[in-house]
Formats: sequence, C-alpha cells, structure tokens
Amino acid sequence: MAILFNTNLWNRIRYTMLAPIYDIAAFPLRRGRRRSIGLLDIRKGEKVLLVGAGTGLDLEVLPADADVLATDLTPAMLGRMRKRIEKRKMTARAVIMDGQDLPLPSGSFDKIVLHLILAVIPDPVACLREAERVLRPGGRIAVYDKFLPHGQEAGLGRRGLNLFTAMWFSDINRRFASIQRATQLRVVHEEEAGFGGNFKVFILEKPLLPS
Repeated sequence: MAILFNTNLWNRIRYTMLAPIYDIAAFPLRRGRRRSIGLLDIRKGEKVLLVGAGTGLDLEVLPADADVLATDLTPAMLGRMRKRIEKRKMTARAVIMDGQDLPLPSGSFDKIVLHLILAVIPDPVACLREAERVLRPGGRIAVYDKFLPHGQEAGLGRRGLNLFTAMWFSDINRRFASIQRATQLRVVHEEEAGFGGNFKVFILEKPLLPS
C-alpha cells in the first residue's frame, strides 16, 4: 500500500490537503529545525538551497543576508511560502521543483537544507544525489528527518503503522545510512533530535576532490 502512494502525484494531493494545517502540525519540530540550520553555520552571502521547503518555516531561521532559493513540489505549499516571504519582506525566491531532478547547475550552492524531505520524497537516493550534484565541493548539507534508528529492525507494529504514515505523512522506516551510502557525501556531524531517537540531524560534506 505504501508503495502505491509513493509518487509525486500523491505527494501533491496529500500536501495540498495538509497545507492549511501544516504550520500547526510542524510546530513541535521547530527546535530540530533551528538546531540543524545552526549547525550548518551559514555565512553572509552564501547561496543556500532549501529542497521541499513546504510553507517556508525554515526561512524564518535562516540568516537574513543569505542568498536563498526555496523549492517545493506542491503549489499550495509554495503559495503559503510566498505569502510568508512577502509578509516578512524576505529576499528568498520560491519556485516549484522536484527534488529528485533539480534543473540547477552543478556545484552552484554553498549550503543545502533537506528538512523532512528524505522520508517523504518517492526516491530519497535520487534526492540526495541531486543535492550532492548542485552542492559545491566543500559545501555542506543539513538533514533533519525521521529514520529507523541504527541497528533497529522495524517490528510488526511499526510496519503496520507505516502503512498509514507513509500514505498520509511520511515513511517512518527509511534508513539514512543506506541513502547516504549511494553518494560520496561524508557525515561530519550526527545527533539525535528527539522523539525517542527517531528524529536525527546529520551534517554532510561534499569532498573537495572526488574519490
């Protein structure tokens, strides 16, 4: 069942329905967002890409002097993001893009934010590979999301719960290590981010030279 709904079309449908309540539902995650972006250490003038930015909650945490491009697949989410940008007089740009296939030049961003996207997007490996491609050598990526804890197998109850969560919200059984191994990105920081160790923050770095 989860596989049947693991498509961009379904993501557009469900997040269109969730858009009016998204900010309320995401409120408990604000601390993790702030911590993740703080660890990314964004400097003045750096080019920052937000993939799957939703209603733009992360924009309020980013430095005002960063050069920000925020993307999302769902027009309803993007509409709310643009209203947030206009209301707060931000300089960020908001555009519709598929995180699995970014129409952006390689090596064009200093920092990338992947918050609550790798557990939602149909192909998380393609998403992380695209982030790696558009990141400059030496650049960093902040990941904040829910993953199956290291060394833990999904029990029957969790697998059953995932049939519901994967359909309406996000997959809760993805393994970060298996996604990251498909890239040359290296983990330079990792920490638990609440909810019984199910949420994690990772800071990834692109090597200066390909291996």
